[in-house]
Amino acid sequence: MALALALHRQGVAAEIFDARRRGAAGGDRRILALSHGSRLILESLGAWRDIPHTAIAAIDVSQQGGLGRTRIAAREENVPALGYVLAAGALAASLDAALAQAGIAFRDNTRVEADDKPDAPLVVWAEGAVDAPDAVVRDYGQHAVICTATLSEPHGGTAWERFTLRGPVAVLPYGEAAGTAVAVVLTCATEEAEATAALDDRAFLALLQERFGRRLAFTAATARHVFPLGLRYRRDPVGAREVWIGNAAQTLHPVGGQGFNLALRDIFELARCLADAADPGAPATLARYAASRRTDRRAAIGFTDALVRVFSNNGPLLRHARGAGLLALDLVPPLRSFLARRMMFGARAW
Repeated sequence: MALALALHRQGVAAEIFDARRRGAAGGDRRILALSHGSRLILESLGAWRDIPHTAIAAIDVSQQGGLGRTRIAAREENVPALGYVLAAGALAASLDAALAQAGIAFRDNTRVEADDKPDAPLVVWAEGAVDAPDAVVRDYGQHAVICTATLSEPHGGTAWERFTLRGPVAVLPYGEAAGTAVAVVLTCATEEAEATAALDDRAFLALLQERFGRRLAFTAATARHVFPLGLRYRRDPVGAREVWIGNAAQTLHPVGGQGFNLALRDIFELARCLADAADPGAPATLARYAASRRTDRRAAIGFTDALVRVFSNNGPLLRHARGAGLLALDLVPPLRSFLARRMMFGARAW
């Protein structure tokens, strides 16, 4: 939906084919953390204004059982917020409304197979999982248990990323800006995820408290949902009159919140590359797009993968190195600013 809107604003005609009924994406239960750069893209598509969201004023990063922590603040980067927390379903509904207003064709309940593509100069696969014989796959042996929870005190617009040896725990401000509601992404071993999600509220809160530590106090939690985690990406996101974006191109671990933000940057650049193309599916056009996205794509994939693997190793030397890294971020503002801008705007932040 976002790509169709971006192409429309560049004067490029497009239509959407979706195997589901129209509006089905509005029921998506996931919580997204969008960067400030993603907000700017959605604003340019006319799909931001009506989305309920909570601003992230600061990000607190720490590791369990080790020294070192850092705090990244929006005011240091002269931006209104580092990012925004919102429901994926709300974003989908806003994009759908913008599509209707723009009059973009939407063929729902229409499945498109690889061997039966529409007669078009370019087909963009923008949904589903990575499906390629040469795909790079890494199984972290983890699932995410997600829910919303209530804190004993207001979140103050802070997001917390807590690295533990059993996987990261993300706590994101959600709902009212001055409220106590947060979205929780608790990483669990695959074999433990369903049982963790099925715990009664008291037992689940005790587990969450133990994993996160005592810096926050959790007082209530909603029903839990489970999603598999891993790394899977196509080596090349373009083919013969084909492009893959979003989860069809790369599926990332949610740590660091890179996946959907990377997808929006891909969309923005693809629409720009196609704006003046006489033939949108020409090999030279698609090669130019792939080259323009190579650095950012590789950096986002590598950054996410490194976070998961480095912070899941309990070797004493690595534990001390992690602490030293977090301390360096806290003590060296330019380094902290580089990381903040990288997360907001991608590899071309500078």
